[in-house]
Amino acid sequence: MPLNTATEAAQFSVAPMMDWTDRHCRFFHRVLSHRTLLYTEMVTAPALVRGGAKHLLRFDPFEHPVALQLGGSEPRELADAARMGEAEGYDEINLNVGCPSDRVQSGTFGAVLMKTPELVAECVAEMRAAVSVPVTVKCRIGVDDQRPEEVLPDFLKKLRDVGVERVAIHARKAWLQGLSPKENREIPPLDYPLVFAMKSAFPDLHVSVNGGIETLDQVEEFLGGGLDGVMIGRAAYHAPWDVLGDADRRIFGAENPCADPFEAVEKMLPHIEAHLAEGGRLHAVTRHMLGLFAGRAGARVWRRTLSENAHRDGAGTDVVLAALEQVRERRAA
Repeated sequence: MPLNTATEAAQFSVAPMMDWTDRHCRFFHRVLSHRTLLYTEMVTAPALVRGGAKHLLRFDPFEHPVALQLGGSEPRELADAARMGEAEGYDEINLNVGCPSDRVQSGTFGAVLMKTPELVAECVAEMRAAVSVPVTVKCRIGVDDQRPEEVLPDFLKKLRDVGVERVAIHARKAWLQGLSPKENREIPPLDYPLVFAMKSAFPDLHVSVNGGIETLDQVEEFLGGGLDGVMIGRAAYHAPWDVLGDADRRIFGAENPCADPFEAVEKMLPHIEAHLAEGGRLHAVTRHMLGLFAGRAGARVWRRTLSENAHRDGAGTDVVLAALEQVRERRAA
């Protein structure tokens, strides 16, 4: 079982990703790694405080250490949402200052907040006053025509001055007009040296780097180079075994919970059965497991069998077991 705190786990984390890192995804990732810090999808403070959408906070205790990422720009509302998150049992509350999507901008939060560091500091100060768990920030190096080497130090100083101790920096600018969210993850150039410079300038801050990182080799290089943490996003989702299967041993010096992807599937079966017993659909869980065998014999038949059958009415664990058996057959051939 996961034993470390969010701060200890922040050496290595899976990034919050909209439509991906829901509770089933996080449970699956926790099966693969007991030590890695996991994040929710972004949950907006208005949805929690004004909309009463408390169901968005649901998670399994097995997911610890797990952080709630909030979106918003109204300090008192964010404080109320943070309080709700702490009451639900989250180990950390994170403020999103990095998402560039149109729907996020329309709510005046996400990456657009890089333009108003004073407001971000005010939001974080209110959140910290409301809860006892760590309040952290995930940000970009800048947006639009900002000069990151100028705005990022000022941004981090304002966060540090209100008591923030941990930040995750996506090492790309965000262009709020002209690029889609997908393009914003790929087109703006990465500036890892700037993130290292920020760690040197703010040695008391725990600095994690995010953006373009795909392997544990890279994680070890960043940690060995002096950064405090590394956050991986899409690679952890699309090739979860490659990224998480050996993370506990390599990053945390602990025993890996699963010997191979087959054991990981077997450990997911009780969770799947519980979800089905509540009236859930198989696809809601297995869609997060499609990349488990990525790069290995049987990967294609695994994906195809689950993709074609998991969404059907009445689909159960027999579909998963059948897919697993076909993978075994491919490997034996």
